[in-house]
Amino acid sequence: MDKELRIQSLERAFKILEILSEGKEGLGVTEISRITSLHKSTVHRFLRNLEILNYVEKDEKTDKYKLGIKILQLAGRFLDHMDIREQAKDSIKELADITGETVHLVVYNKKEAVYIDKIDSKKTIRMHSQIGKTIPMHASAVGKAILSHLSDEEKEKIIKRGLPAFTPNTLVDPERLREELEEVRRMGFAFDNEENEEGIRCIAAPIFDYTGSVVAAVSISGPKFSITRDRIEELSKLVKNCAEKISEKLGFTKKKQ
Repeated sequence: MDKELRIQSLERAFKILEILSEGKEGLGVTEISRITSLHKSTVHRFLRNLEILNYVEKDEKTDKYKLGIKILQLAGRFLDHMDIREQAKDSIKELADITGETVHLVVYNKKEAVYIDKIDSKKTIRMHSQIGKTIPMHASAVGKAILSHLSDEEKEKIIKRGLPAFTPNTLVDPERLREELEEVRRMGFAFDNEENEEGIRCIAAPIFDYTGSVVAAVSISGPKFSITRDRIEELSKLVKNCAEKISEKLGFTKKKQ
């Protein structure tokens, strides 16, 4: 960004908000000061202003700060304006009802996949995923479903950023990943075999917009004892059908073979 357009105080305020978004139990002034390298008095001044505006809130018992209700309101308004979320709403609910598993909807944004909707399984298992969080492109079914339909140039940029391991099953070899992405594109769905989270398997399919570009993905996720290899064929058909319905609502027209 042009230095003349940058406002240091705004940058610092947003940096503090970003840091607080990572601290589930809240963070104190000293912790934030250490992370940001800002003086404690400066951090306190920013936090006090953000608190007045309801962007952060302070726990009087612990003196720790968390994100406030205003952030939630802004996030809700942002999500409401995401047309894909509205268009997908009925389809992902139907998928969750039929399979009994957790269903995720993610969008592709600036080389990252971001959760924008989630329907939890009616079973006792709960996923660690959260709306608004990013998910690794190479280590998730949704990420691989999207990656498989990106241009070679964009795909390679993502691969060259690095392929960190999240579990022993994560694909960290670029060539193996490329080979799998070819298979994903051919089959029309991606499979995550405990690659992002141990004990969890996912099956995902890509979603396209009216231009034919991949913009999102939908997935079925669950524990490995539920998402068994015997169910892959059945579940992949369901998730592909769901993705096709959403794509059609976004104006995508499938080319005739």
